[in-house]
Amino acid sequence: MSVKNILALVIVVLLTVIIMQNTDEVKFTILFSTTYLSKVPVMTAIAVFGFILGFLVGRPKNKKYDIAQHHEDIYGKNDSKTLSDEDRDYIS
Repeated sequence: MSVKNILALVIVVLLTVIIMQNTDEVKFTILFSTTYLSKVPVMTAIAVFGFILGFLVGRPKNKKYDIAQHHEDIYGKNDSKTLSDEDRDYIS
């Protein structure tokens, strides 16, 4: 197991213990409504929402950039102001 997997497992276990210890019913005010709920579904929903948000923010981008193509697009390989291959050979 990698360190990343072990850390994720420890966080899940700690989160489960914290959620299971807070089973009492409390008053929640959401916008203009007040309701009495157990802390378990609220804390679970917030944990799941945080996981999904963290996954979406932290995932790698699918688009790969070609540096050579980017350089060619910016500086224009076929631009009339650049030297020809013959001129480059003559200079070097």
